[in-house]
Amino acid sequence: MISVIIPAHNEEAVLERGLLALLSDASPGELEVIVVCNGCSDRTASLARAFGRGVRVIETEVGSKSHALNLGDRAATGFPRFFVDADIVLPLASVRLVARALESERVLGAAPKMRVELSDRRWSIRAYYAVWMRLPYVNHGMLGCGVYAVSRAGRARFGAFPSIIADDDFVRVQFSPEERATVQDAWFVMTPPQKLSSLVDINLRRFAGDRELARVVPAEQLERSRSHHGSALLRLAAEPALWPALAVYLYVKVATLALYTYRRLVGRHKAWARDDSSRRSA
Repeated sequence: MISVIIPAHNEEAVLERGLLALLSDASPGELEVIVVCNGCSDRTASLARAFGRGVRVIETEVGSKSHALNLGDRAATGFPRFFVDADIVLPLASVRLVARALESERVLGAAPKMRVELSDRRWSIRAYYAVWMRLPYVNHGMLGCGVYAVSRAGRARFGAFPSIIADDDFVRVQFSPEERATVQDAWFVMTPPQKLSSLVDINLRRFAGDRELARVVPAEQLERSRSHHGSALLRLAAEPALWPALAVYLYVKVATLALYTYRRLVGRHKAWARDDSSRRSA
């Protein structure tokens, strides 16, 4: 049995589409889907329960993703074990392919390739992702951006999820590049924000998450798993057609750094920034 843990905080707008993709063709007993509703004030729990015996619902008043991950992880019984954000669409066929990759003793953590739904997004958003989707983190051994899975041996590498933003990066750094894999034939869909300001908010969260991660993971472990983007950006800069997109990408990164620095000065750098614009498009 494959376990799928979905932490969900007020995700009534998007939860159903993800559960339908997971469960529509599942065989009896193939999946153990656990939705952990944390601090919800909407219909997330009732929508999950409407799927019947195929979905187990856990509710907690604590609005914390790390707490929800730990609750779901303790309740889960199957391997491999998937951790999936509630706004992600992950088809069952991709779950099966990733699970197959984790049957190898060498691969301890794996994720499908990411597809970004950009069909109705403005040029600036498409330009940012034209660069971001070419970076090493996204294409080589990615564990994160909404979906990651571990084998039984991979799960044994770490204890409870720490109370940090970057749970995906925390799991990723537990493995060497040779121990994690991006499964090329598997995929999931991520819905991006609608505005550049929302992209800055998302990058602020990643920026803060990186700094939290550095406090709970040894420096040498971080360095072994780090993807260096500088050389990749230089290679992209050799393509004149990408210069406008690179300008947008760099603008977002500079704006993120400036805003993080300001918020740190005023003591607001730990505030959670969630993008709701992508959820309205569900």
